Amino acid sequence: MDIPLLLKALILGLVEGATEFLPVSSTGHLIIVGDVLNFNDEKGKVFEIVIQLGAILAVCWEYRAKIVDTFMGITHQPAAQKLALNLAVAFMPAAVLGLAFHHQIKQYLFSPITVAWALIVGGVAILVVESVAPKSHTMNIEDISWKQALKIGFAQTLALFPGVSRAGATILGGVMFKLSRKTATEFSFFLAIPIMFAATLLDVVKSYHDLHMADLPMFAVGFITAFFSALLIVRGLLRYVAQHDFRPFAWYRIVFGCIVLWYFWK
Repeated sequence: MDIPLLLKALILGLVEGATEFLPVSSTGHLIIVGDVLNFNDEKGKVFEIVIQLGAILAVCWEYRAKIVDTFMGITHQPAAQKLALNLAVAFMPAAVLGLAFHHQIKQYLFSPITVAWALIVGGVAILVVESVAPKSHTMNIEDISWKQALKIGFAQTLALFPGVSRAGATILGGVMFKLSRKTATEFSFFLAIPIMFAATLLDVVKSYHDLHMADLPMFAVGFITAFFSALLIVRGLLRYVAQHDFRPFAWYRIVFGCIVLWYFWK
């Protein structure tokens, strides 16, 4: 058993679970931490796919009752139909652009330096949004209109650039489009399910030849760690946004991005 490799899997699983649903960019953190751990080869890239699946299953578990109710009621319940429609509408922009530019994004944008700049710029953007955000009018996820969902979907396309943060783009986009922080955060959680499953499936198909049974212990450690750490974050974030804004995350992004720039340029 390769203990150092399992330790790397544990660390990266924690990083994925802790950052996937916060506005700090999980992809950016994985690129940076993977580079520091020297675990950014083809095996490392496949590993990231597996642990992202662990994180998204944490959301599925936390909202399992809501997901089941929506699925069962999609043929006859207006609320379930509306939520499904909004998720489909918000899903499409990033899905189309991600499918069209997946190769170019992976090849040219996945580097610590580009991620660091994205972290800094994204942090400044959060500070700006918190200063100019309009008053919230949509207080429940059931009240989101399809137009708001579409706008959030276009905001999500910004996260195709590594380091921007899918959660940050969708949550802050929702706030700008007059959703309450709690509602925007919950919608971001639900929207993560189709977009991350689609991205994971696409990556698995493209990297299938790099999957080996010998790596199963490493995948298991990362997957389980990502699942439980993400579950804690999902539960804690909703409590946090009920009483606080996102400025602390903005300053974290700026400071962390500057440290990364210094580290890799040095």
